[in-house]
Amino acid sequence: MYNTNYHNCDLSKLQILVTGGAGFIGSNLVRYLLKHGVKKVRVLDDFSNGHRHNLTDFSDLPNFELVEGDIRDLETCKSAMEGMDYVSHQAALGSVPRSIHDPATTNAVNISGFLNMLIALKDSDSVKRMVYAASSSTYGDSKNLPKVEETIGSPLSPYAVTKYVNELYAEVFGSTYDTDVIGLRYFNVFGPNQSSEGAYAAVIPLFMQALKDDTSPQINGDGEQTRDFTFVANAVQANVKAFFASKDAKNEVFNVACGERISVNGLWASLNTAANKKISAQYGPERQGDVRDSLANISKAQRLLGYDPEYSVGEGLKITWDWWIEHMR
Repeated sequence: MYNTNYHNCDLSKLQILVTGGAGFIGSNLVRYLLKHGVKKVRVLDDFSNGHRHNLTDFSDLPNFELVEGDIRDLETCKSAMEGMDYVSHQAALGSVPRSIHDPATTNAVNISGFLNMLIALKDSDSVKRMVYAASSSTYGDSKNLPKVEETIGSPLSPYAVTKYVNELYAEVFGSTYDTDVIGLRYFNVFGPNQSSEGAYAAVIPLFMQALKDDTSPQINGDGEQTRDFTFVANAVQANVKAFFASKDAKNEVFNVACGERISVNGLWASLNTAANKKISAQYGPERQGDVRDSLANISKAQRLLGYDPEYSVGEGLKITWDWWIEHMR
């Protein structure tokens, strides 16, 4: 992974902050940047979601710096941005079920923390642009397929509310303070470093663990709900290209996906094939706050970011399964 250049500039002159860099997408972005010779990567993480082992490969590198801190503290955000050229803001509390169980903490991290990052950006004299993790959950109850950035519905969870508020704040800061911010609406990202642990783990790592353990996973609902699953390297590409996109992309949001959809049942069948197994799933109740179908129109990202998904879902699943067998218990 990450042999392809997603950038067309000299990274050796740039210092980049990745918040949530010990997390799933953040640590993959850190890997790309360090592999391609960035001058410095600074990671800001409080390890409430991320894992130290995701950073083990980088900890001794001279161009890697770890700052332990919480984005809910404004001074921490300001300090972390000092001297940086670009910021990738991946730190957040994900998970629809978690937000339903604990909306207050989700709000504090995803909204108050995001606002702190915007204030720090506004006050920074070095950062040229901040790219942040938005979410396809913003589309809410909209039935339109494929999803286009300009048409959303009503939020279906506290998490979706927080991610929509991020977009509103970014737009207002852009018009009020002329900050340069780009949002990436991720669609069901999966890949190496994604954890299967905890009550709020995503479906693909849970499926991977079930296959490794030869156990039946539980599928919520009938399994015919569809998703635009997106391999993490495609999300990394979107982040890197967003850093250096033209001013036409400034203060816009973009879908980050493959533009293809597969049912959860189809996903489980594909993973069985990749693992050369035939394990049946069990079915449980539908999960509160979930959308039924999701499919992205990625033409805006293709046009303004130069985004071009390098990996199909099938290719990503094969890479992820091989990584899972090698690295996970």
